[in-house]
Amino acid sequence: MSSMKLEWNDDQDIYPIDPSLIELLERILQEAAAMEGIQEGEVALTFVDNEQIHELNREYRGIDRPTDVLSFALNESVEEELDILYEIEDEQELDEMNDLLGDIIISTERAKEQADEYGHSLEREIGFLFVHGFLHLLGYDHQDEPSEQIMMDKQEAVLEKVGLRR
Repeated sequence: MSSMKLEWNDDQDIYPIDPSLIELLERILQEAAAMEGIQEGEVALTFVDNEQIHELNREYRGIDRPTDVLSFALNESVEEELDILYEIEDEQELDEMNDLLGDIIISTERAKEQADEYGHSLEREIGFLFVHGFLHLLGYDHQDEPSEQIMMDKQEAVLEKVGLRR
């Protein structure tokens, strides 16, 4: 099993984040990393509301509406992407930066709306969004039907392993 680390922040006050949800997301992270053959690394997760994710979506993707999840991979660079500059204090901090795969931002507000819409639990929706965001950090995308099917199959396999069935 991989030894992935999950750092998380709760920057919203709409839905309280239960410790059991974080434990579930940590299990999802371990399963998804193991499935992809990743031994170690770190993912930063932030919970926000629709207003905050709308702002991020507009600023970084040029899309002027809220979304459910955003991923910002640190090991990928796109032509139009803004460079993120970090001030590194020491070697240990540099090692920690090298382990960081990237950031996943989830709108709990949008996740709740979607969970209600699909008729499943908020935990399942957040779990789905988290593994979806994680796969984006690894370079997976869903620009066309075949690549979308690959992502869907991987997401469902991980969710099944942790008991989050549809």
